[in-house]
Amino acid sequence: MKRFFVLSTLLFFGVTSFAQPKDKLKISTIPFDLHWDNTPLSYSIKNNELVILAGEKTDMFRDPNVTYNTDNAPKLLFKADENFILTAAIEHSFSNKWDGGALVIKSDNVNWIKFCFEKDYTGAKRVVSVVTKNISDDCNSVEITTNKVFYKIAKADNVITLYYSTDGGRWFLVRHLQFDAKAGFEVGFLAQSPVGSKCEVKFSNIQYQAKKIKDPYLGE
Repeated sequence: MKRFFVLSTLLFFGVTSFAQPKDKLKISTIPFDLHWDNTPLSYSIKNNELVILAGEKTDMFRDPNVTYNTDNAPKLLFKADENFILTAAIEHSFSNKWDGGALVIKSDNVNWIKFCFEKDYTGAKRVVSVVTKNISDDCNSVEITTNKVFYKIAKADNVITLYYSTDGGRWFLVRHLQFDAKAGFEVGFLAQSPVGSKCEVKFSNIQYQAKKIKDPYLGE
């Protein structure tokens, strides 16, 4: 009876996703198991949608001034193919400065890319890319007027290309760079709330292809 009560309570509060094995989480459109790098406050997975609730003072950044280095934001990661395209819509409420959701490529703790939809220091909803090779290169790009945007990361050998779209159909190139990901590199989804108490991020329309793009300007 006690076990039934606990299970019923979990079902009622909608946290059934925690019943999945720790290192064998599944998103229907990704052909690999996913696992947590830093555990979120809560999460849910349904088909090709993912919701992550990040707690307070969670971030992934290595300050050029070397005064702030942290990597405690919850990330759901998987080991991808050598060449791939990952797309997803990112949506959150932009409650606090620096709140954000991101697609990430992580080679190791000091070599990674965070492609973030973030509330910037002016209060704007901003496309932000952070390329970290020991120290973070933080680049603020276009302002978005809605709470939702589509992101694409394409890896072709040691070249990474980042794109955004307001409708998921017409893509705009944000950044095109070399990045030498080590064998066993991981890719996935991040939520952060560096100065807030929490941030819930929804990733939807998640799609993955084991494919090398031929034209970085078209993303195809």
